[in-house]
Amino acid sequence: MNIKKFLGSVVLSLAIFFLMAGGFMYFKQENMIFAPEALSTDFKFTFQEPFEEINWPADGARINALHFRTKKPKGVVLYFHGNAGSLKSWGEVAPDFMQRGYDIVIPDYRGFGKSTGRIESEKMLLKDAETAYDYVKKNFSENQIILYGRSIGTGMAVHLARTNRPRMVILESPYLSLLDLAARHYSLVPRPLLNLLLRYPLRTDLWIADVACPVYLFHGEKDTIIPFNESERLSKLIRSEHQLIAVPEGDHNNLGDYRQYREALNRILR
Repeated sequence: MNIKKFLGSVVLSLAIFFLMAGGFMYFKQENMIFAPEALSTDFKFTFQEPFEEINWPADGARINALHFRTKKPKGVVLYFHGNAGSLKSWGEVAPDFMQRGYDIVIPDYRGFGKSTGRIESEKMLLKDAETAYDYVKKNFSENQIILYGRSIGTGMAVHLARTNRPRMVILESPYLSLLDLAARHYSLVPRPLLNLLLRYPLRTDLWIADVACPVYLFHGEKDTIIPFNESERLSKLIRSEHQLIAVPEGDHNNLGDYRQYREALNRILR
């Protein structure tokens, strides 16, 4: 066998593989990152807690959200949910905050639930988050606004916290950046190539030092989707008052089941 021809064919095969994989990742990454559940416009939300369904315009789309209301709110929690589902299920987090005396506003991202349009860029995603902050500012002063991000929503929460002056920001299962997560989950793809391909880097690591308000991080030590180490590394970059609350038995989707989470949330929202 001609060694040079063999090596040449291997190099060519690898080049074709990375080219095809890179093309798929670049053009299909919305499908890889987001898993929306679409709802019909006449879908009726059913929750025991009192709520109002609201909509606001956002650059050619309409953002749909739920505003759960308490009688005498201490403030409001603006909640950015994870990368899948819709308000049909995410509305179930409302009691966690209403029982502690807060209104909660939960928007659906474009293409999720009844929100129209589709996510096409990180800039669009962050700008839509700003429209949600503008909504709550119409009803509450900034020192009454708590930003809460869960999983992918932690990037939006941190971005808003660095450009506004909320009371605090709470991050559940945050990441250093989506770029860092992509490098973990797609270890065969060279990091320089990921830098070029990923259109949603969501660089929380570059934003969080600009946050002036207190930051609280919750993370399950058994999280296999966003490893606990992401929060450990992120917390070292925070310059404001902050605390990392570890949930030893927690994974990515069940922190609310554990005493460490509930007791810490009671203290933070007291």
